[in-house]
Amino acid sequence: SPNEPQPQGDLVEPPEYMTDGAKLAWRYAVESAPEHLLKRLDMSVLEVWSCAADLYRKAQIGLNKTGLLMKSPNAGVPIQSPFLAIANKQAQIMTKAAVEMGFTPASRSRISIPGESPKDNDPWADIAG
Repeated sequence: SPNEPQPQGDLVEPPEYMTDGAKLAWRYAVESAPEHLLKRLDMSVLEVWSCAADLYRKAQIGLNKTGLLMKSPNAGVPIQSPFLAIANKQAQIMTKAAVEMGFTPASRSRISIPGESPKDNDPWADIAG
């Protein structure tokens, strides 16, 4: 909406503390998101998404090594790989943060970039008025 407050400053570089994998996810998001979508105010949500993306990938790598089931250390009976729970939790966190930032097809349809009117992307706007 035109009266909606507009945060200042685009996000660029990831925080230094992040792992290389989280920084990679951050840069991927910044480079792939629509121009001027991600602002400095959105840093915490992008941090959560980036760190979760890194942990998700690490859990999937672990899951590829263990398989879905593994033998429990003490009884030797089959148990679910702990990597599965980690992957599932990170997927939930990533999805929630992704929706907040307009990274999913459904959430993207609800976002408008400041300074861009729907007519800018509508080839019929001039004809239809």
